[in-house]
Amino acid sequence: MRTATPPVCSSLTRWTAAARYGVPFHATPESLLMQRLDGVIVCAENARHAPLVQLAADYTSHILCEKPIATTLDDARAMIDRCAATGTQLQIAFPVRFAPPIVQLKAMLDQGDLGAIYSVKCTNHGSQPGGWFTDPQLAGGGAVMDHTVHVIDLLRWFWRTEVTEVYAEIGVNLLHQDLAVDDAGLLSFRLANGVYGTLDTSWSRPPSYPTWGDVTLEVTAQHGVVTVDAFRQQVAVSSNAWGKTRWVPWGSNMDLGLVADFVEMIRTGRAPSISGEDGYKSLEVALAAYESARQGRPVSLPHAIGQVA
Repeated sequence: MRTATPPVCSSLTRWTAAARYGVPFHATPESLLMQRLDGVIVCAENARHAPLVQLAADYTSHILCEKPIATTLDDARAMIDRCAATGTQLQIAFPVRFAPPIVQLKAMLDQGDLGAIYSVKCTNHGSQPGGWFTDPQLAGGGAVMDHTVHVIDLLRWFWRTEVTEVYAEIGVNLLHQDLAVDDAGLLSFRLANGVYGTLDTSWSRPPSYPTWGDVTLEVTAQHGVVTVDAFRQQVAVSSNAWGKTRWVPWGSNMDLGLVADFVEMIRTGRAPSISGEDGYKSLEVALAAYESARQGRPVSLPHAIGQVA
């Protein structure tokens, strides 16, 4: 789920925004949480997910946290453990699961339509988001952190298996200048079920690109090859008023699907469809990619991995 990075706001600006949309303004997280909300959505910088989720777990029974779950495995585990201790349902924001092309591929795999699976080639390209996304302390990494977790979550969901080995080549300032984090990476990995995969992840899309990026998968299997583009539900519209061509969605909204799923979880009391453990395992692969690039060799999982330098 990607939105434009907002500027740093003063309390007055936030109060004005609250008045505009007719919602109450709270100067602190504690003030908001004391309202005993049915659910809380955490959309802060990656490094702030852990303290905010652990705080919210004392006040609410349902939390939806943006991806990646955290910037370190220790923080991710602390979030999961705190929510378990307080009986709070923790869901992680992986909206691509709700894109109809992805849902259809999942159904084909579950039904065995493709036979034995041999390999999967994946991409997740986007525009350079700027702001805190390029701050290594707040984001925990760059394009590899930003985009790997989405795709790995899908593969784990497809086959209910784990990544066992990762090799990665990661570049800093290959596409942009003066970044303190990576802007491109190529991952090769193996899954416990024998499937081999690659992931091309980058901030390679220019500002003029019609959308923020893409998520594509090419699955090579016994009975054929299936190619899926999660974002290919749009009409290309060229408008002089806009100044460039835009892709106008005509189909579903995967972000809305994610939020609707979270609301249903609250209403029905069921378990999260995307758990904290799902977030942990996806983060583990992203951090293993950074570790592999540092060492220049494949890294086996699970592996003791810390904060991205």
